[in-house]
Amino acid sequence: MTSWQIVRLFAGSFILISLALGVPGSPVFVSPWWLAFTAFVGANLLQSALTRWCPLEIILRRLGVKPGC
Repeated sequence: MTSWQIVRLFAGSFILISLALGVPGSPVFVSPWWLAFTAFVGANLLQSALTRWCPLEIILRRLGVKPGC
């Protein structure tokens, strides 16, 4: 897996988990404040698309994951 695939995997997982925890109709609902985490992940994706700077990708490259898309 390349770093971009892992970044997308993390982002998608975090969004789905935070939606499950934040939507009142969900069987695993905890608090609507989890939707703030969804917004944070979305904002981070938007920022990384515009600036081409992603902290998770930097961490993954330092751990030896090969770059690329």
